[in-house]
Amino acid sequence: MAMLPADASAVTGTSGPPPVSGLEKVLRGLSVFTMLMTVPQVLAVWVGGDAGGVSLVSWVSYLVAACLWFVYGLQKRDKTIYLACVGWVVLDAAIVAGVIVHG
Repeated sequence: MAMLPADASAVTGTSGPPPVSGLEKVLRGLSVFTMLMTVPQVLAVWVGGDAGGVSLVSWVSYLVAACLWFVYGLQKRDKTIYLACVGWVVLDAAIVAGVIVHG
């Protein structure tokens, strides 16, 4: 019986992370864009001292969700998820703290 040579990738495994897909690039860009769109809310609460109309329940929910997504991203070792969540945790926590202080 003749033996066929093994496929090198099957023997050695993959040689690094897979290439970034177009969807991942779009998602990374959207994540940065939506974070930038949240900065005015943070500034309104902290610089303007105006927490009126800002829902503490909503922003605490966003903060909890960002923390859970961060843990999930770490578990999956997915930088697209967990690095974005660092920004979201900071922004959400800033708004929550601002509403508590100025609300």
